[in-house]
Amino acid sequence: MATEVLLMDQVEGLGIEGDIVKVADGYARNFLFPRGIATQVTEGKKRQVEKKRTERLAQLQKEKGAAEELAKKIDGVECTIAVKVGENGQLFGSVSVPQILEKLAEQGLKLDKAKVNLATPLHELGVFDVALKLHAEVTGTLKVWIVEEK
Repeated sequence: MATEVLLMDQVEGLGIEGDIVKVADGYARNFLFPRGIATQVTEGKKRQVEKKRTERLAQLQKEKGAAEELAKKIDGVECTIAVKVGENGQLFGSVSVPQILEKLAEQGLKLDKAKVNLATPLHELGVFDVALKLHAEVTGTLKVWIVEEK
């Protein structure tokens, strides 16, 4: 069975404040209601949440604009990381998100590590495209060069 609930706060993958969504009874009863994230749908609650919803939509638009600007900046940026390499061309260790963020910071771009989608660390020399999730609707790609340290 599904029940309609009014979201009182943003829920990832479900909606933002003021959205009326259908969820499983158990999810509503055991997770959303006890945490105050959602409530039963009533006219009074709808009016109460409507102002908060309009403010949140304006904030989301502002964040999306900032993310699009950042995506344009990152589009032309290349990140070069020099690493130690053994005799057979194997890297000593690997290149992961903190090293990429450090090189970006040197170039004047500050990013949160949660925005970098790197499934596994990079273990070889070459050029890699690293996906960036800057906003729910905005993604970017960063070109990362891993070269031998001289």
